[in-house]
Amino acid sequence: MRVLAAMSGGVDSAVAAARAHDAGHDVTGVHLALARNPQTFRTGARGCCTLEDSRDARRAADVIGIPFYVWDMAEQFHADVVDDFVAEYAAGRTPNPCLRCNEKIKFEAVLDRAVALGFDAVVTGHHARLGADGRLRRSVDHGKDQSYVLAVLTREQLDRAVFPLGDSTKAQVREEAARRGLAVADKPDSHDICFIADGDTQGFLQRQLGDAPGDIVDGRTGERLGGHNGAYGYTIGQRKGLDLRVPAADGRPRYVLSITPVTNTVTVGPKEDLEVDTVTASRVIWHGTPTPVECDVQLRAHGEVVPAVVTVEGETLTARLATPARGVAAGQAIVAYQRSADGDIVLGSATMTAGVASEALVAARA
Repeated sequence: MRVLAAMSGGVDSAVAAARAHDAGHDVTGVHLALARNPQTFRTGARGCCTLEDSRDARRAADVIGIPFYVWDMAEQFHADVVDDFVAEYAAGRTPNPCLRCNEKIKFEAVLDRAVALGFDAVVTGHHARLGADGRLRRSVDHGKDQSYVLAVLTREQLDRAVFPLGDSTKAQVREEAARRGLAVADKPDSHDICFIADGDTQGFLQRQLGDAPGDIVDGRTGERLGGHNGAYGYTIGQRKGLDLRVPAADGRPRYVLSITPVTNTVTVGPKEDLEVDTVTASRVIWHGTPTPVECDVQLRAHGEVVPAVVTVEGETLTARLATPARGVAAGQAIVAYQRSADGDIVLGSATMTAGVASEALVAARA
């Protein structure tokens, strides 16, 4: 095939491009320039998309022996990922920018341009597998598995995707990079959100949205417990940084239960009040398995897996959890997996809109 290899400047994408080349494909490397100011997106091992990363990608392409280009997609990245991230927090939701980047940039904008230029597929260094049946599966390295952030891809996008690393662990990828003479073999992975290089998400949002003082209230009594400078700075399940002025009567810690942008209110309560046993979601991507279906669901990028019964009706997905889950945040993805002998298969994904506690669960708290 004639394939376009997305090369971030890291070890994974470099080895993926090299493997595609070894497989006999006609490979062209491309680095996506996503930062408006490429000097500002890395602090230590955090972030990405710097001039350093572009140069590392180019050097890797030279070692592999493939053509290399840089595509400037900074404006589209800012509109589809950064602006979306800010808007979601302003609306009281908790977005996943890596998932949105895969959806809108790497496998929409880039793939569309690649096909228009005559390429058959896009190669990336994601740790995930595509089986012989074309279905997305977890990587063999569960600690590095990225199928959760790829589950938003449509059937048509998966048909034009190549993930060469899914059968290898991260340690094996680094060892291979060293054998190939790739200078990025020991380069640290980027962490957290690439466009917030210092890791201070609350500070970033405050610069974007400004101060918006409001109340922190008790979820059971409605009592005002303290204040905040912006409800956007909180996430469901958060415990630290609440700065409550009124201690809990039972002395136990409190957690963020909900965020209400209309009233600019953050509601807190005990840990058990976070528990929900039903999740609803919208923006469904489903791969044809009839529902209801018994499966496993993952509610956060690095979260635990929970057995559930999932039903898809029109544009709504409903998951009834076998055991209650905590920290379910609107805006995050729910990904459904079917267990199989050759690895967990992605059935589909959706964006969570609400977590609900059944009457039985509420009664058990009393």
